[in-house]
Amino acid sequence: MLMDLIGTAAAGAGLAGFVVILRHLTKGRVPKWAIPAAIGAGMLLFSIWNEYSWHGRTTGALPDQVVILSSPTDKVFYRPWTYLFPVSQRFAALDRAGMVKSMENSAFRRADVLLVQRWSPTKRVALAFDCAAGRRADLMEGAEFAPDGTLTGGTWMDVDSQDEMQRAACQEG
Repeated sequence: MLMDLIGTAAAGAGLAGFVVILRHLTKGRVPKWAIPAAIGAGMLLFSIWNEYSWHGRTTGALPDQVVILSSPTDKVFYRPWTYLFPVSQRFAALDRAGMVKSMENSAFRRADVLLVQRWSPTKRVALAFDCAAGRRADLMEGAEFAPDGTLTGGTWMDVDSQDEMQRAACQEG
């Protein structure tokens, strides 16, 4: 968030500097009020650009093995333009690079789902997958997943064959 504030201030100062130079070159034909207007416009334009490009910049920096599962969009009353152009401030992704397949049965897998939200630390949620039976389990609060597919301290949950997370985890390759 600090870098966002620094970038916003720099954009305002940069556009104001441009107007000051323009006023100097035109020998004062550009009105003085254009300087604070340029500061405001620069800050506003940078903020909007930063807000709308965050998702693409963040997901673009992820390795190819990370599969984006969902990217919900938000509409916020204090940013009225989001009603016309919704913005994505968070997403969920499956880390296939860190996935562990069971040596005993390749249908059993363990992987982390990344919950990424702007201005918040990324959270990792460990999940177990049974690709043959079409089920998934959260590995939270002491739940353990053995290589033979035994789940202790957790509960298997049946999932639809079209479930995006299950498909990403069970995809070969």
